[in-house]
Amino acid sequence: MPGRAWHDDRVSAPLPPPHRPPSEHVPNDAAPRTLPNGDTPGGHTAWPPPAHPYAKGGEAAPDTAAEVRQGAAVLLAVAVAGIALGLLWLWRAPRTPLVSDGTSVLLAESEAEHAVGADAVFILLALAFGALSALAVFLWHRRGGVAVVVGLALGGVLGSVLGWGTGTLLGPTHDVVAHARAVGEGVVFDAPLELQAYGALLAWPVAAMLVHLGLTALFGPRDPEPEWDLTAYDPPPPPPGDDRA
Repeated sequence: MPGRAWHDDRVSAPLPPPHRPPSEHVPNDAAPRTLPNGDTPGGHTAWPPPAHPYAKGGEAAPDTAAEVRQGAAVLLAVAVAGIALGLLWLWRAPRTPLVSDGTSVLLAESEAEHAVGADAVFILLALAFGALSALAVFLWHRRGGVAVVVGLALGGVLGSVLGWGTGTLLGPTHDVVAHARAVGEGVVFDAPLELQAYGALLAWPVAAMLVHLGLTALFGPRDPEPEWDLTAYDPPPPPPGDDRA
C-alpha cells in the first residue's frame, strides 16, 4: 500500500563478520583450537604438526659422530686381535712333512691330510675368536648400534686376514727348493703353512654376528614403552562466553 514501508526479514538478518586481515593480532582466547589429529575446527591443519597426541616424552637424537668413533674403535681392536689368531694357528696347525730325493721334493706321507687339518684348525680358532670378540663388544657397549655392528664385522674380516698373514709369515719358509737343498737329501722338513679354503676367512665375522645378535636379543636393553597421555581423549573446552560451560 502507498505510504507503508515494507518490512523484509532478510534485511534485518545479522551480517557475517568482516574478514580479519592477516596482520591483525588475534588474542590467545580467540585463537582456533587444535584437535587431537592436528586439525583446527575450521578444517585447516595446524603447522607445525604436533607430536603424537597420546605419548609423552621422547629420546634424544643419537650422536652420529660418537657412534662412528665407537665403531672405529671396535674395528681396530678386533683387527689387532688377529695377530693372536695367527700365532695360535701357527702353534696348533699340523705340519705337512716333505722330503727331497735329490731331484724333486715329495710328500713324506702321501696319504696324510695335513693341509685339511690346518684349515680346520684355522676355522675353529676363528669361530672362537668371533664368539669372544662379540661377547667383549656386547659387554662394552650393550646398546649396540649400526656403527658398532659394522665395526665388529669388518674387524673380524681384517682379523682373519691378519691372522692368516701372521701364520704364513712366521711359519716355515715358502722357498721349498732352497729349504730342501739346505737340509739335504732324505731329510724330512715342514712345508709352508698355507690356507687352502679361503672361505675360512669368513668364519670370524659370521660367528661374531650370530653371537652378538643372540646376546642382544636375550640380554640387550629393551626400548621403553611410551607413556600414553589420556587427557587427549577429553573433549575440547567450550569457547569463551559460552553459557553452557
